[in-house]
Amino acid sequence: MRIRVLFFASYRELAGSGETWLEVEEGSRLGDLTQEVNDRYQGIRDRALVAVNGRYVEDDPILIEGDEVAFFPPVSGG
Repeated sequence: MRIRVLFFASYRELAGSGETWLEVEEGSRLGDLTQEVNDRYQGIRDRALVAVNGRYVEDDPILIEGDEVAFFPPVSGG
């Protein structure tokens, strides 16, 4: 199944694009996709904030065809 993957800020530079589509197996979880992204684009997974369909997630939901997964680098402030 196809998942739309978005990259923001420095992750966009690492990926060389702000968007791509990845094929994953039916029943794949967010962790599976995150591992695939890290394998392709070294450094994106580390401490990334992740949103699925516009909502930040901290668990490992099962993905469905057409989901949109966005990776944001960690933000620091102060």
